[in-house]
Amino acid sequence: MTEARHPPGQLSDEELAKRFGVGDESALRDAYDRYGRAVFHLAGSTLANRADAEDVTQATFVAAWLGRETFDPARGSLLGWLLGIARRKVVDRLRVVARQDRVLDSVRQEPEPAPAADPDAVIDRLVIADELAQLPDDQRRMLELAFFDDLTHQQIAAVTGVPLGTVKSHIRRGMANLKRRWEVDGAAPGRRSAGLPGTR
Repeated sequence: MTEARHPPGQLSDEELAKRFGVGDESALRDAYDRYGRAVFHLAGSTLANRADAEDVTQATFVAAWLGRETFDPARGSLLGWLLGIARRKVVDRLRVVARQDRVLDSVRQEPEPAPAADPDAVIDRLVIADELAQLPDDQRRMLELAFFDDLTHQQIAAVTGVPLGTVKSHIRRGMANLKRRWEVDGAAPGRRSAGLPGTR
């Protein structure tokens, strides 16, 4: 059974450390009350982002509580142990930030993709764009988002604010209109329509 919580000011550091080490849940809160500011100060002095410092502080106490069996009062104070965990968490966070920065730099430095080498694909795309321009505005907009932006029906509904059922209806009618135009023009819709969206 968890013992009743004592106000943190009434416990010595040694008693608080002992209670923490044996899994007294009230000691976790007491430890946070007593040492949380010091852990946050350590994190905030290294990390530029306050939210990151808060995350590190929380992660430190979570890791400490889950690994409380490894705490040895004979090797140092509870505060020192917590700060040691916090330093490792800060390093982990710095590595994550550095990795994110490297990814962003790589993306920024990435050259623009080369144009499609297949001239038939380019021609098909231009023909489809021309055909789409002949459709009613609602149908054209939905098919452009589906074909050129490769959005699913659900994504189109989210982007445009149009109900999902209406999106599907516009695309279905637009596809039917395109098919009729191709048949009238004598075009072969097989390969061209293969790139157009189906039901997704």
